[in-house]
Amino acid sequence: MIYAVIDIGSNSVRLMISDGEKTLNKFVQTTRLAEGMTSDNMLKTVAIQRTVAAVSFFSEKAKNIGVDKLYCFATAAVRRAFNGQEFANAVKVACKIDVDVISGETEAKIGYLGALNGRDGAIVDVGGASTEITVVKDGAEVYTKSLDLGAVVVTDRCGQDKNAVKEYVDDRVKEYGCVPKTKFYAIGGTATTMASVSLELEPYDPEKVDGFVLDKNQLSSVCDLLFSLPVSEREKLKGLQKERAKVIASGAQILLSVMEKVGVDCFTISESDNLEGYLKLKLEKI
Repeated sequence: MIYAVIDIGSNSVRLMISDGEKTLNKFVQTTRLAEGMTSDNMLKTVAIQRTVAAVSFFSEKAKNIGVDKLYCFATAAVRRAFNGQEFANAVKVACKIDVDVISGETEAKIGYLGALNGRDGAIVDVGGASTEITVVKDGAEVYTKSLDLGAVVVTDRCGQDKNAVKEYVDDRVKEYGCVPKTKFYAIGGTATTMASVSLELEPYDPEKVDGFVLDKNQLSSVCDLLFSLPVSEREKLKGLQKERAKVIASGAQILLSVMEKVGVDCFTISESDNLEGYLKLKLEKI
């Protein structure tokens, strides 16, 4: 059996092809679905159109590959938006796909299912509209919290002003409270981009990114660099997908503020994430 999973994120749409045991390939398109929704919690028409087009493209790609089963889920932007169901209906009409709009708790669960693969530890997932932290000990969740704090919504709110972003994000991450100490893994596009920029990867190499240990000094340096550059100059950085240039500085600050909040000196980057976790959830009915 060959499976496809489409993740409709708040910043990007991704497609994973898997045989149920191993990820065969991943593809991504940046659509910034959450762009502009900070003020009224409404998905904007242009962002919806971009995202539906990406889902349609990936569903056709999956069919052309010859997958046996396709799953599709959406995260923070769709679950928070007042017109989230309208978006899901638009995908249904355009692509004949049912969209599973998952909760923040489920988003955290599939993150650790994918990244930890049965190990103890913690995951931090910085997305476009939310950031999840989950800690697992002896196979059970001992802490989990999702905040409506993501790279796209913070950029919408604070622009490219480093001081404004840092002040806002530092204040918001206090809401995580007391997070148990353990080994932390970072997943999602912000985390993998931090590794890719640190390594100056061109082209992107998932094998070099997976397992990369991102320490606090590296992350702080990359964060400072991003804020020091206009968006047009960020696009030229090795290791940075130019479509992420507008929101990546806010994402980097969120990751850094979380690192400081939980009191660790580094994150281990994981290529396996909520795509693998969602498929595991479906196949094993966890």
